[in-house]
Amino acid sequence: MDQISSTCHETLPVALLKFGPNPDLSLEAAVEKLFVAADFKISSGASVLVKPNLLKATPLACTPPDIVAICCQKLLDLGAKVRVSDSPGFGTCVGVAKTIGLSEALEPLGLKVTPFGEMVWQTFDLYGSKARLPVAKAAFESDLIFSMPRVKAHSQMRLTMAVKNSYGLVGGAHKAIAHTIYGKDSSFFSDLVVALWASLPKVYTLIDGRIAMHITGPANGKPYNLNLLAACQNAALLDLVLARVLQVDFASLPLGQALQKRLGTALDLDKVSYPLEAPKDFNVQGFRVPQILLTTSFAPHRLIISCLRRLWAALIG
Repeated sequence: MDQISSTCHETLPVALLKFGPNPDLSLEAAVEKLFVAADFKISSGASVLVKPNLLKATPLACTPPDIVAICCQKLLDLGAKVRVSDSPGFGTCVGVAKTIGLSEALEPLGLKVTPFGEMVWQTFDLYGSKARLPVAKAAFESDLIFSMPRVKAHSQMRLTMAVKNSYGLVGGAHKAIAHTIYGKDSSFFSDLVVALWASLPKVYTLIDGRIAMHITGPANGKPYNLNLLAACQNAALLDLVLARVLQVDFASLPLGQALQKRLGTALDLDKVSYPLEAPKDFNVQGFRVPQILLTTSFAPHRLIISCLRRLWAALIG
C-alpha cells in the first residue's frame, strides 16, 4: 500500500500519548502502548529500515537514542530484521550516532548505525514539472520503513514532523544540491518532499515530542517540554493532527500546503480516530515557530562549504 492510498482509508488511528518528566509508565511500556494503539502490524521475518533523524552531532537536533533503541528492541522481539540508517545533512551517520550516544544505546541489541550505501535515481512528477533525486535503495528493498523523527520548528518549513523525515533518504550531499536547485521556491521544494514520501513503500511513524525544538530549527532551536509521543501508519495524517496539537495552522506550513494539494479531501481530521489522548489534552502554551520563513535554497558558497564538511567528516570517520 502506498502513502496516498493509506490516507484514503475511512479512518486511521493516531496514537497520542502524554509522556512527561515523571511518567506513570516506563518508556518501554509507552512504546508498547503506541504500537498497539496505532495498530502497527510487523510480520516475523520482515525487513525493517529504522530511519531516525540524525541531522547533525547535536542531541536536540536528533531523535533521542533511548527511544530509537527501545523501538528497535520491540521490532526485534516481533521477529523483524532491523537496519538503522540515515544520511545526515552534516557529518556522517556513524559519527553523529557515536556523538549523541545512539551507537552505545544500540550495542546491546547487536545493531549499528550504517550508511544507506547505494542510491537509485528517482524521477518525481510535480505540478507542471519533474525533479530527480538519488534515494536510498535500501528504502525500496525494505518491507517497512519505520520512521522516527523529532518534533521541531524549522526556519524554512516553519514546522517539521513526520513527512519531512523521508527527505533524509536522499544522499547527504545531494540534499544540499537539491536545496540549491529547487529550494528557491518553497512550494516547489515542499511538493518534492511530499512526492518523495508518497513514492515510498509502507511507512510507519513514531515521533518523539517529549522535548521538542521550538523558536527556530532544525538544528539551533531551543528545547520545549511538549511531553508527547505519537504514532500513526500515515505520516500526512500524523502531521495534520500534530499541527492541531501545537495550535499551528496546517495551511501556514509549506509542507501542509503541499500535502493538501496532493491529497485533497483524503487529508481530513474526520479520517482520524484517537485511541489514546486527543489534541485538546495537551498544553502547548509558549510553543513558538518562526513567523518569517527563510528560503530553502543554499547559496553556492554554502553548498561548497556543506560538501567540504561532509568530505572532511568522512575522511576523519
